[in-house]
Amino acid sequence: MNRTQEVARLRADYQRELALGTERFHAPKRTECPWCDSSRLRTRLRTVDLLQHKPGTFTVDQCRDCAHSFQNPRLTPEGLDFYYRDFYDGLGAEQAEWIFGNKGSRKRYLSSARALLPFGTPGRWLDVGTGHAHFPQLAKTVHPATVFDGLDVSEGVEEGKRQGRIDEAYRGLLTDLAPKLEGRYDTVSMFHYLEHTTDPRAELAAVRSVLAPGGHVIIEVPDPESTMSKVLGRWWIPYFQPQHLHLMPLANLRRELESLGCTVVAVERREPYTPLDLTVAVLLMVGHALPPADEPWHASPPTGFQRIARKTMFWSSVPLLIGAFGVDKLLAPVLSRTRFSNAYRIVARRGTGA
Repeated sequence: MNRTQEVARLRADYQRELALGTERFHAPKRTECPWCDSSRLRTRLRTVDLLQHKPGTFTVDQCRDCAHSFQNPRLTPEGLDFYYRDFYDGLGAEQAEWIFGNKGSRKRYLSSARALLPFGTPGRWLDVGTGHAHFPQLAKTVHPATVFDGLDVSEGVEEGKRQGRIDEAYRGLLTDLAPKLEGRYDTVSMFHYLEHTTDPRAELAAVRSVLAPGGHVIIEVPDPESTMSKVLGRWWIPYFQPQHLHLMPLANLRRELESLGCTVVAVERREPYTPLDLTVAVLLMVGHALPPADEPWHASPPTGFQRIARKTMFWSSVPLLIGAFGVDKLLAPVLSRTRFSNAYRIVARRGTGA
């Protein structure tokens, strides 16, 4: 079945869902910060789905006291299912495979794996939110004596095991699986995972449970304090609405890890930086302006004129995209060392006490 046929097959199901409205995809709006319980909130962002262009609007609020940013109202489990569907799997599987398997991603995976070299040789490593296990596959070249396992809610983790990228595959939520994995790992990684979770603090507590005493956790997340978020606004890709539910400042994450009996042993902003902010911002702007593509969440396929207009407008934007890409690469050595960096990495060691 080709893509056009698959879209036609899925359209009826999507349209039945959308006929019920998108309001049911949102939980009640919070009046207090989910991190520190402060009621001093401000609206940081209002946007639409700039990724798949599914219907709906989304708001990110920020706490004036602890600076935690969070989607408010947050998506319900039903909403998460709707907005994730056909992004990493289904219609989006091929695109996701390219994103996580391209040269830039492989370079970042190797950098992340090397970040653990100063702390000894891991025996057993759990990669949480592993997807199709691209990270463990490359990390094995840095840590050949380490056994890598993966955990994810999607079926991609099972495919990762079939491909031999991981030794064990756990499908589900870390918070649910942690009791049976207690103390099994001396390294746990979370690469751009924590911001997708409904309760980051519960995830961190689960990590502590899974880690053996003296084990390390390595976390990489978007940096909500990046100056680029103010420059680009809704077009700043780390906002990633509607999928990113929480954006945590470094200070908050550090304090939470310390409260769990962990010692922060390394912090890095330069290496996790992804030099694509301007390029992706232009891509999002172009995608927002284009006539709709043939997607099942649109009520009908695009007309012939819309298809031609979309193709013409996209190819007309290519010089702008190439220019933005060039500027991103040119400025990367400078921006990665400043507060324009769009991500940070933190490595913490679990204490040896009970």
